[in-house]
Amino acid sequence: MPRYFFHLHNDMDVTDHEGAELPSLEAARAYAVREARCLFGDAVTEKGRVVLAHRIDIEDAHGTVLDTVRFGDVVEIEG
Repeated sequence: MPRYFFHLHNDMDVTDHEGAELPSLEAARAYAVREARCLFGDAVTEKGRVVLAHRIDIEDAHGTVLDTVRFGDVVEIEG
């Protein structure tokens, strides 16, 4: 099973050194979406603000960025 790494780029860059074994890139993207939504909620609770351009880059074991999940793409904001 391939290992994917989820690097967070928000107010600071956080490199994922452990990664997660997942069956496919689709599963890795779903994982990143869940993480982004959790981080989004934490940011609202702790800081009262969210930067929609913050993101999680999904990389393979060779360091190739396969996909990017932006916080603004994983929530729907209604006004």
